[in-house]
Amino acid sequence: MSMNKLRFLIVGLTLLFAVTLTAQNNQVLLSVADEDITVDDFMYVFNKNNTQENEKTDRKSIEEYLNLYINFKLKVKEAEELGLDTVSAFIEELAGYREQLAEPYFVNEEIIEELLAEAYERKKTDLRSSHILIKVGPAAMPEDTLAAYNKITEAKKRIDGGEDFSKVAKLLSDDPSARDRVSPRNNRTIPGNGGDLGYFTVFDMVYPFETGAYNTKVGDVSDPVRSDFGYHIIKITDRIPAQGSMEVAHLFLQMPEDATHKDSVYIEKKADSLYQRIMDGESYEDLVKEYSDDKGSAVRGGMLPKFNVNRMVPEFIQVISTMNDSGDVAKPVLTSYGWHIIKLYGKSGIKSFEDEEPEMSKRLKKDKRAQKSRDIIISDIKNEYGYKVNDEGLNGIYEIVDSTIYEGKWIVPENITLNYIVFALGDRTFSQQEFATFIQNNQNIGKEENVNEFVNKKFREFSDEECKVYEDSRLEDKHPEFKAIVKEYRDGILLFELTNEKIWTFATRDTVGLKNYYELHKNEFMWDARLDVSIYSFNDTAYIDSTRELISEDLSDDEVLAQVNQDSLDVVRVERKKFQKNDNDLIDSIKWKKGVTDNKSYKGKTVFVVVHGKVTPEPKTFDESRGLITAGYQEYLEQEWIKELREKYTFFIYEDVLSEIIN
Repeated sequence: MSMNKLRFLIVGLTLLFAVTLTAQNNQVLLSVADEDITVDDFMYVFNKNNTQENEKTDRKSIEEYLNLYINFKLKVKEAEELGLDTVSAFIEELAGYREQLAEPYFVNEEIIEELLAEAYERKKTDLRSSHILIKVGPAAMPEDTLAAYNKITEAKKRIDGGEDFSKVAKLLSDDPSARDRVSPRNNRTIPGNGGDLGYFTVFDMVYPFETGAYNTKVGDVSDPVRSDFGYHIIKITDRIPAQGSMEVAHLFLQMPEDATHKDSVYIEKKADSLYQRIMDGESYEDLVKEYSDDKGSAVRGGMLPKFNVNRMVPEFIQVISTMNDSGDVAKPVLTSYGWHIIKLYGKSGIKSFEDEEPEMSKRLKKDKRAQKSRDIIISDIKNEYGYKVNDEGLNGIYEIVDSTIYEGKWIVPENITLNYIVFALGDRTFSQQEFATFIQNNQNIGKEENVNEFVNKKFREFSDEECKVYEDSRLEDKHPEFKAIVKEYRDGILLFELTNEKIWTFATRDTVGLKNYYELHKNEFMWDARLDVSIYSFNDTAYIDSTRELISEDLSDDEVLAQVNQDSLDVVRVERKKFQKNDNDLIDSIKWKKGVTDNKSYKGKTVFVVVHGKVTPEPKTFDESRGLITAGYQEYLEQEWIKELREKYTFFIYEDVLSEIIN
């Protein structure tokens, strides 16, 4: 067994069990090296590692495990006496394990399950929507937030009053794609989309926007929705069944940049003519190669790379959503680029929840909606410990953060006293100085971000982080099972380090000790009866008879090989070895009798076996049994070490308490 594997078994043992502690008995059962172990402490470990559900325990099993437990505690005590628990590598390793063990206490699994179920339900439908955006930062000052809200409300009133959504979007939306704009590359005018975002599905949009969209009916306009970008109102223009990953080809007729009405009519008629030729039986692929203006895809019969709904213009998706069977060709469709004749090859649609869950879980972890679980945990912590913000202290921070923050050069002023509290949590208060230092160390402000908004954002990060730290420091007191598991990891790491040093590594390097152990115990490392054989295998069966004749002349294997392989280096091969029963299927199939067997087929070759004789049981050599010798020597060292520890440290079992447990 490798050291890494052994370490995993020792340190990771607790992961195999789910245990809930119920403190019932605090009587001292055992004292080891002046450490008192209660009934609860011992029975927690015993029940976790020894009994199955509904299995009764008896005196013998408890006493046997108690003996092992004493040995374990003695080893841990020795490690502590040697100061292994103060070594920086140990402290860092334990901290890493503890951090992993603490993670589940900061995740609301019910919320995660709800989010996955919600995501799957939304994944069944693709939406097409338009929006109007009024920008405001997520940590904006109250007056800025109110101003943005008033603007989006005014836009909603105008639409509810009958104005066209796209026209209002072009006038009021802070999304620049809503209105016409000039391309910086070629000075070409790019038509505005009037707020049309095309099609999308779950995880394609920020979570608040996605939620607002999926909660709005086709043709309706949502109430204002707040995201990190600002306030949105959302109009749903289409709902279609999930298309999934789409595989299509197109025949493309490009519209010239400065197309006239005459050009448009000509290209449309050309598209209709080509479509009719396809319907009349002409090869779609041949027509694509001849007429398509998309030369990149034309050489592949018009095939496009696979795509999802958010990766293609909405007119394209709208047509594909009406197509069902592979090979279907749709009537020509006009996009902002020109006319397309689309051929469907396949759509993945949506799979079962079980099949979709792994990918959804990955995306959920990367998506901001995962923050919802953390937000609930942080909110619970704040409520439990009476979180309270001191506005006066926070206002003082606004006054000292200046424009140098944009250059990442802001430092906490030294000539100002920053002793005011910014927030309190439980028995802790957090000062302006602590918060200001946090800002100084995290100056990741955006170029267009308002300084006060940045301070608000950092305050939330700072307070949330400190709330988590505060709760983390109390996990052992609040959760006995967490305390017990962390202690097991601690003791397991200590035990590994010391045992590795004194037993495992020492035994593998102590050659003299190993050989002495072998000489004393060599009769414990015995071969069973074996058969001494030579297995001849042939690459050319024409040489079998001549090989048999040479063997009959009592030539050695080497002499036979030298003569048979003199013209070819690889006519016959020989393996001479001693085999026990069940070592080799071929040897098990022959009689254990001196002589030469008939020809046999083995591993794709023709072979025969020369049986030299039967070997009676004998001790294995040191090299043949080194693995077993090392294991035996390690066990011997362990027993001797336990004797030393039991003499070095005192331990005592309270028999009356033990009897109570058993009874």
